[in-house]
Amino acid sequence: MRESSGGTRERIQAVALELFTEQGYEKTSLREIAERLNVTKAALYYHFKSKDEIVTSFVTDRVERIDALVAWAESQPATRETRRELIAQYADTMFAGDHPSVMRFFEQNQTVLKSLAAGQQMRGRMMRLASELCRGDDSPAAQLRAALSLFAVHTSWFAVRTPDITDAERRKIALEVADELLARIGQPADGDTAAGRPPEGGPADSQSADRG
Repeated sequence: MRESSGGTRERIQAVALELFTEQGYEKTSLREIAERLNVTKAALYYHFKSKDEIVTSFVTDRVERIDALVAWAESQPATRETRRELIAQYADTMFAGDHPSVMRFFEQNQTVLKSLAAGQQMRGRMMRLASELCRGDDSPAAQLRAALSLFAVHTSWFAVRTPDITDAERRKIALEVADELLARIGQPADGDTAAGRPPEGGPADSQSADRG
């Protein structure tokens, strides 16, 4: 039975991802991808005309998922619980299927990706997601914490080097670190609480409870 067109396309993506990660995007040619697949270059061209098209195919699915997450977040109140749920849903997408391999490719080819339309598109979506994580707090510190919480999730594949760690354990650690960052968003700056401003979601002024 001949392999389906969709199956061939997925094989091309998988092999290209392997080569891009092993030796870098710039050093990999379409000919090398075709040779590893044991197909002709013409057969490869039927699905992808360039390496840029292959990278775009990686990005398209991720962009759609991020758009769905942003749309969900926009319909929710700007609270810590919304932020925690949003980062958890983002982690679910990053720990599913081939996402870890794709993120490894992104991490190792950042310079090249900056010049590719797909890379710029992905970066724009990540900034939108970070904006939702700090919605309601436009301070520079909140913006940085939101971005770093996302960074904690997708770099857990590289930064956590403990042998034999499971995906579930890696995800749990990533979300714990992300939550530490997100917990500070929407909170008063140092010294503001002492001046009488209660933290987001915190109890009302204790003096008011004592009145009467």
